[in-house]
Order: sequence, then structure tokens, then C-alpha cells
Amino acid sequence: MRTRLVGRQDELAEIGQLFAGTSRLVTLTGVGGVGKTRLALEAAARLQPRFRDGVWLVELSALGEGKSLPFAIAEALPLVDQSTRPMIDVLAEYLAEREVLLVLDTCEHLTEACSLAVQALVRAAPAVRVLATSRRLLGAPGEEVLTVEPLPVPESGDPAAARADAVVLLAERAAVRIPGLARSEAERSGLIGLARRLEGLPLAIELAAARLGEMSVEELTHALDDRFAVLGDTDEVVYEADPPWHQALRTAIGWSHQLCTPAERLLWARISVFAGTFDVEAAQQVCTDTLLAAERVPGLLAALVDKSILVPQPAAGSGARYRMLDTLREYGAGWLRGLGEEVELRCRHRIHYRALALAADAAWMGPDQAAWYERASAEYANFRAALDFCLGEGEDPRTALELAGALWFFWLGCGFLREGRHYLDRALRLSPVEGPVQSKAVWACGAVALGQGDCDAAARLATVFRAHAEAAGDAGMLCAAAHLEGGRLALTGRPAESATVFDAAPYTQDHGGGYTGARFLAWALRVFAHTNLGEFARACAVADALRAACDERGERWARAFADYVHGQAAYGLGRLDEATAHARTALEGKALLHDSIGIGTAIDLLACLAATTGHGERAARLLGIGQQTWNTIGRAQLGIPELIAAREACERSARAGAGNAAYEAAFHRGLADSSSDGLAYALRQDAP
Repeated sequence: MRTRLVGRQDELAEIGQLFAGTSRLVTLTGVGGVGKTRLALEAAARLQPRFRDGVWLVELSALGEGKSLPFAIAEALPLVDQSTRPMIDVLAEYLAEREVLLVLDTCEHLTEACSLAVQALVRAAPAVRVLATSRRLLGAPGEEVLTVEPLPVPESGDPAAARADAVVLLAERAAVRIPGLARSEAERSGLIGLARRLEGLPLAIELAAARLGEMSVEELTHALDDRFAVLGDTDEVVYEADPPWHQALRTAIGWSHQLCTPAERLLWARISVFAGTFDVEAAQQVCTDTLLAAERVPGLLAALVDKSILVPQPAAGSGARYRMLDTLREYGAGWLRGLGEEVELRCRHRIHYRALALAADAAWMGPDQAAWYERASAEYANFRAALDFCLGEGEDPRTALELAGALWFFWLGCGFLREGRHYLDRALRLSPVEGPVQSKAVWACGAVALGQGDCDAAARLATVFRAHAEAAGDAGMLCAAAHLEGGRLALTGRPAESATVFDAAPYTQDHGGGYTGARFLAWALRVFAHTNLGEFARACAVADALRAACDERGERWARAFADYVHGQAAYGLGRLDEATAHARTALEGKALLHDSIGIGTAIDLLACLAATTGHGERAARLLGIGQQTWNTIGRAQLGIPELIAAREACERSARAGAGNAAYEAAFHRGLADSSSDGLAYALRQDAP
């Protein structure tokens, strides 16, 4: 739950004035815990009406290296470009005609990468503005800097002391712990003194307020006084610390740390290795040993939430998730280094997320697919952190290869092709390992290359993988080889040749192993070849067999592909009601897993059906809705000749049926629909 921003009206007004003028980049800077992020979020909310194409938050604290920055920006935007162009070029093109405010939060560890990215984007996109939060300046030309100071604290004897922002914030947070506090003059005086002692730092105030209820205001103030006496009473920034701390914040965090039990302090340090959010199971797997028993972790996490060290996060599935504020994570990481455990814990983190990826891979083609999608999405920051560690200071490219290969379903089926290609290419370059791990990564990289339309890379990887498959004599691998080879032929408009490749592979048989997904993809592409060859009845029969095999497993992703190609075949046979039902079912399945390519193709098929039945305006609006998706992907109809020809024929038919003016109005209405409204319109059961 987002809490009310106390004070900061002058800063909010100044940010608004800067963006009302010529400023393209405004950086909010200041020490940790001063409230830069909260101020940026409030400013963004107020500025939103000024930006036609929205305000987008890019959280950077979980990124380990600057190479991932363009992917993080693309992930925050409604942009799922699958092509092979440099992502910064894709971003520049996407933003060129848009009015957007990007909020880059927590840039201090990526200042050079952020500076270069901002310069490229504002140069290419005149209406883009950037609001950054960072302890260090980005150093980009034209950067406007606003230093965020602590909240005002009252001077001694100030008659308006109780209305000072720092006191108001402390009173609001204290009231959560002790309802009715500050009714008496003595209580108000105590809060004023405590706010002064905390020097107006919002995070220090939050941490102190979390202790009220355990001790009185007077006891808490006395405890802080003792801590100040140990550290030295000064309001200067301690620059020799890592990171630099404001003395009051260092005092408040250190005091909160001191009041934690030894087990709480140990867990605080160890969970600092997580990026983004984490769940109880991950904390138990990564953080426990003979010093910290797994059964104690849930209670310790609850205690850290109660002390405002952790923040609970809503989760799509069962089980709570948690995150830690960056400043508190840094403090924990410092303690972890001091304990000599940093490398060990990061290795445990890597091992846990490799095991999680392997479990997801093994279960993906089954009934829990949607749950695994949600879990993989929630753990994305941790997967990325594990991969960066393996490919960087962790020096473990073999684990990176295994992890990136196991995540094929996430890269290919859930809209993360570009980042998957990034990690797979790096791991394959760095890892000399041969055998099953390398083979899986080669196939995964080839499958991702197919999704990007990079047929040259797909052909090269298919040749390597075919040699691995034949040497192993593994039927599942032979199906996967056919998927790469036949898929490349299908994408380049050679359906007869692709059919020959698929027919030589035993894709209808269950071979077990790690290539079930590839087998089902080969099966679906065989239906696609039948359709493109005009063999519609045969296509329906093969699609029915594929759908039955998917239903037997309780699987949705490949089933949605089967529904789509069945819909194409039924359309070819003139069975339009049947085709429409299959296209809608395909769209539902693809939307469940956010498969952008599947969503785009299914909507295009629904548009063709509407145009064929004389509903030109509905077809036009559907084409507009579909175009939104293709714009985010970056390659209309994947560049497949048959799909491009079908889309062009649909437009001609819709224009003829609706008239040019009505067509254009409906198309642009679809293009402007929100993604949820567009999806709802496409799935309408009462639609003609």
C-alpha cells in the first residue's frame, strides 16, 4: 500500500516547472533514505496528464550491469520487440513520436549506462522526458539537478513545531503503532524532539516509528542519543562509508540493526543477495544452514516486516513475497561482506535459481503452466541476477548455459526473446562445456532466433544441433532439430520443404526427456505447413490430434497454437463459425501467458473472419488492435509471406465492405484501444 507523501510541495512544484520548460532530464539526488523514490513517484503521478503516451517507471536497483538497462526500459514499456536490432535503437524508434515520461529509479550504480541511454533517447524522441533518482549525477548534457533534502525539522521553541513536515510524518507513522498518540502536550513535545534527533530523514523516521509500541517515545529518543554518542554527533554525510550515509540514517539503521535478534540480523544480511522480490521458499533454500534453521525463516521474515526492514508484496499465486528497500539492502550487504559470506550466499542464490529454472522447464508442458508463468515472471529479477553473476564475477558460464537453456519457455513463450538471446549468446560464447547442457542451450538459442526472424542464425544453430542429435541418437532431440530446420523453412515461405523435414521426425510420439516443448512446436508447425499448402482437411485432422495430446497433458500454450492453426484450416474450408471459435480459444490461451506473437496472429485471423463475413468495420478495428501488438513486437506478421498476404487481403476486403472513411476511423480506434479493451473486444462472444 502506498503511503501519503508528507511535505515536499516545493520540490513537486519545482519538478513541474522544470518539465514545463525546456528540461529533458531532471535528476533527484540526495543521500539514501531521504525519499527520492517516493518524491519521484508522486511527481510522476501529478505529471501524468501532460504525457499523452503515459508515465513509465523503470526500477533499476535489481540490475547488476549496464548491459541490461535497455532491456529493463523495454520491459517497463508496452514494447516486446523480437527483432535482432540493438535494443537502444528499438527504444529510440518506438519513442520517437511519443510523449512519454520515463522514471529511472535508483541509477547510482549504473550512471554511465543511464547517461548514454538518456542521451540516445532524448536525441531521437523530442517529446520524451526523463526523471531520474540517483545518489550520483548522471553527467548527461542538459541534466537539471534537484537535491532532495531531509524534511524540515522545527527549531527549539518554535510554536508551529507540531506542523513541521518531519513531525507530521513521525506522528502519522507512530499513530499506526500507538493509536491516539500525541494527545498530550508531553507526547507532542516528545515527538518533536525525536523528529529533530532523526534530522528529518524519512527512512530514519519510518524505522524509529516501527519501534514505538515496544518502547515509549522517551525511551526511543534516549536509545538514539546513546547511539549518536557512540558514532559521534554530527549531521554531516559520512562519505568514507560504503555507501555514503547521512549520520542520522546511519544511526537509525544501525540502532534498528542492533535491536534485532542475532538471527534477525543474520537473515537481514543474507537476504540482501536477492534482487527484486523473493518468497519464503527461496529464503529457506538460500539463507539457511546450521546457524539458521529453515523452520525459523517464516517467523523471522514476519519480525523484519514488523520492524519495517522488509515490505510484503502482493503475489499472483499462493505464498507471500517480500522486498527490501535499497538502502536497507545495502546495509545488509555490507554486513554480509563483513561476515565473509557474500560469495557463498551469491553461489547459493545461483544454485537455487538454476534448480527453479530446471523445475519450471520440466513442468512447463503440463497443467501448471499458468502458475509457472506467474512464478517465473515474479522471479525474473533473480534469474537475471543469477545469470549476470555466472557470466561476470561468479565465472560459471556452465551454470549460465544450463539456466538460460532451461528458461527457453520464458524467452520464447512469454515475450522475452531479446533478453533470452542476449544471455544464450553470451553463455555459448563463454562456455567450453559440451554435452546435454550445451545441446539444450543451442536448441533454445535457435528457437529464440526463429522467433526473432533471424533465419541465418537459426540455420547455423540448427546445423550444430542436428549433429548433436544424431550423435546422441535421441528421438526427442531429432524432433527438436526438425523444429529448428522446418521452422526456418516455414518462416521463409517454403511450406513443402518444411513439411518434408517434419514428416521425417517422430513428433507424434512421447519420447520424454527435455525436448517435449520442441516436439509440440514441430507438430504445430506441421499443421501450419498443411494449411499453407492448401491441405485444409488434413490440417484439421493433425490439429485435432495435437489438441488432444495437449489436453491429455493439461497444457495451454501449445494447445493455443493448435487452436490457431485449426482455425486457419477451418477458415480455408469455409467453416467460419468453427474457425472463429478456434481463433477465440487460441487468443484466450495466448493472452493467459502474454505470448505476444500468438496474440497478434490470433487477432489477425479474427479480423480476416470478420471481413469475410461482411463486417468491415469490426475487421478494421481488429486490424488496429492487432497492429498495436505487431508494433510492440517489431516485425509485422513475423515476416511470414503467407501471413503478410492474408493481412493485406483482409485490409482490402474490410475497406471494400466498410468504405475508406469508416475503415480508417475503426482502424485508428482499434489502434488507440488499451490492451485490455482491445482483448475484450476481440473476444466478444456476441460479435458477428
